[in-house]
Amino acid sequence: MNAIFFLLPAAVLLGATFAFLFLKAAKDGQFEDLDDPPERILHD
Repeated sequence: MNAIFFLLPAAVLLGATFAFLFLKAAKDGQFEDLDDPPERILHD
Protein backbone atom coordinates (compact mmCIF):
# COMPACT_ATOMS: atom_id res chain seq x y z
CA MET A 1 0.00 0.00 0.00
CA ASN A 2 2.90 2.34 0.69
CA ALA A 3 4.16 1.81 -2.84
CA ILE A 4 0.96 3.30 -4.26
CA PHE A 5 1.53 6.54 -2.36
CA PHE A 6 4.94 6.82 -4.02
CA LEU A 7 4.26 5.40 -7.49
CA LEU A 8 0.99 7.18 -8.27
CA PRO A 9 2.34 10.74 -7.88
CA ALA A 10 5.54 9.73 -9.66
CA ALA A 11 3.55 8.35 -12.61
CA VAL A 12 1.34 11.44 -12.78
CA LEU A 13 4.36 13.74 -12.63
CA LEU A 14 6.19 11.76 -15.30
CA GLY A 15 3.12 11.71 -17.56
CA ALA A 16 2.57 15.44 -17.12
CA THR A 17 6.22 16.12 -17.92
CA PHE A 18 6.08 14.11 -21.15
CA ALA A 19 2.76 15.71 -22.13
CA PHE A 20 4.23 19.17 -21.55
CA LEU A 21 7.35 18.39 -23.57
CA PHE A 22 5.29 16.92 -26.43
CA LEU A 23 3.00 19.94 -26.58
CA LYS A 24 5.99 22.29 -26.46
CA ALA A 25 7.67 20.42 -29.34
CA ALA A 26 4.45 20.46 -31.37
CA LYS A 27 4.02 24.18 -30.75
CA ASP A 28 7.61 24.91 -31.79
CA GLY A 29 7.08 23.13 -35.13
CA GLN A 30 9.10 20.01 -34.47
CA PHE A 31 6.59 17.81 -36.35
CA GLU A 32 5.77 20.14 -39.23
CA ASP A 33 7.52 18.64 -42.26
CA LEU A 34 7.73 14.88 -41.87
CA ASP A 35 7.27 13.91 -45.54
CA ASP A 36 9.67 16.18 -47.40
CA PRO A 37 13.10 15.09 -46.02
CA PRO A 38 12.71 11.40 -47.00
CA GLU A 39 11.58 12.41 -50.48
CA ARG A 40 14.31 15.02 -50.92
CA ILE A 41 16.92 12.33 -51.56
CA LEU A 42 14.86 11.08 -54.53
CA HIS A 43 14.89 14.51 -56.19
CA ASP A 44 18.68 14.94 -56.07
